Amino acid sequence: MNPTEHRPDTPAPEPADAADRPGPDRCLEVDGLSVSYRAGGGEIPAVRGVSFDLEPGSKLGVAGESGCGKSTVALALLRLLPRSARISGRVLLDGEDVLDMRWGRLRAVRWAGASIVFQGAMHSLNPVQRVGDQIAEPLLVHGGAAPAQARSQVVELLEQVGLPAWRERSYPHELSGGQRQRAMIAMALACRPRLIIADEPTTALDVMIQAQILRLIDELVTGRDISMLMISHDLSVLAETCDRLAVMYAGRIVEEGPADEVFAAARHPYGAALSAAFPRVGDPASRRAPRGLPGDPPDPAELPSGCSFRPRCPEVQERCSEVDPVLWPAGPGRTAACVQVLPPEQDTRPPPGRDRASETTGE
Repeated sequence: MNPTEHRPDTPAPEPADAADRPGPDRCLEVDGLSVSYRAGGGEIPAVRGVSFDLEPGSKLGVAGESGCGKSTVALALLRLLPRSARISGRVLLDGEDVLDMRWGRLRAVRWAGASIVFQGAMHSLNPVQRVGDQIAEPLLVHGGAAPAQARSQVVELLEQVGLPAWRERSYPHELSGGQRQRAMIAMALACRPRLIIADEPTTALDVMIQAQILRLIDELVTGRDISMLMISHDLSVLAETCDRLAVMYAGRIVEEGPADEVFAAARHPYGAALSAAFPRVGDPASRRAPRGLPGDPPDPAELPSGCSFRPRCPEVQERCSEVDPVLWPAGPGRTAACVQVLPPEQDTRPPPGRDRASETTGE
């Protein structure tokens, strides 16, 4: 799936028949996921102790500015990062740890167990291969389909994503941006995975095409009872599409909860700032003067002391420079990593229940 992991001398993928896969309560469970990159004789943390889970058929949105670690999380879930990355933690897909899989088993899980829709379809599709051949490849390699059967399934998939059958003969440059993204979605659905990771699937598309692609993804995922992890910087898109929403900042999840509640009334100042950046229909004040957030996310090699959001926070307190808060209960089904939620008597210890110490230490 990724040129950085092409290994021609590796064995063929092991079988991954969907009927043989276990069906645990959680389709995906991520626990203490950390990613760092080797650079300049040291390691730079990109993701620091991220934990979340996905139940079968559920949809989780991950939001945040560029540089917050969203795409790194997505690529780490299927071990698509370059060799300079060091990954730790656990990524349980149907109860099996992706980080411990042998190479042959990992190749089998990609596409068949979990697939990914990359941002920027023009750069993800092979420019010298016809679209139909690219959609057929996972069917031939992972699905064990005969060439004639794969071709028939390609036509069916193209029709499901709203493309005419004759487009299978087209090259990527002959398609519009929206058509290329539809082709990527068809490829992701080809082997009927239980999980789809959509990494900014509407990047660089105009508003009308964005709406069509989002509606298409929602209909296909819901109709097939597929779990989805969708990544975007647009909270309004995620609130409309997903069941739950996780907000990332400086490599950590700083808030998580029901998507509509997080969008409407975020408990973390960063989530509130992201939500306020989008004008509300019918609200002249937000339309004429949308509120932005000054500054940029911190350099991961030089994170500030205490709360990483402290230098930009409009509600900063004195103890924010000393306390690095963990995710703490912030209402029914909600958590937030902010001193306004953290009880005064608590330091950086994880809340009772699930151990989230890795989210505090980054280990």
